[in-house]
Amino acid sequence: MRSESEDNPADMSDGKTKLSQRDFLRTLPDALLPRLPEPLQGINVRQPWRYLIQFHYGEPWLHYEVSRTIPHGGYEVGFHCESRDKDLNRYLLLGFRQHLFEIKDELGDSIEAEMWDRGWTKIYEVIADEMLTTAYQQYVAERLAMIIICLHPIYVELRGQIARLYR
Repeated sequence: MRSESEDNPADMSDGKTKLSQRDFLRTLPDALLPRLPEPLQGINVRQPWRYLIQFHYGEPWLHYEVSRTIPHGGYEVGFHCESRDKDLNRYLLLGFRQHLFEIKDELGDSIEAEMWDRGWTKIYEVIADEMLTTAYQQYVAERLAMIIICLHPIYVELRGQIARLYR
């Protein structure tokens, strides 16, 4: 998952180093992991398309994501429920919505929780577009870490509730 430090432009920066979108996303895990508490550092990474990167804890269809927004620019950062089970996606969304006041208190009013395409749901924010520099990458990594730290305990609780229902 981690790249060698000599391959990571973020390791050689004063924050002003410009990055290609490819390098911005490719090296984002290296910027994210140190910001997560140790119990959450076992996160898996996948990049199914060149414009996004996903992070998950064993369920790839239920993942944290950083993706380029089009046409407005910027990056969407959040938790996506993209299971084929639309009821699971909706259950998770409703569960997160029950905590939305606490989530917004922790992360800010820019966080949204909504239905999306194909029965998918997401809890996310859009970060304003900036030049792709290592400083911007550090900011995006920090926001994603804050989102993971805030949302993951709620997700674990909701998955536990679902498991109890289907025993």
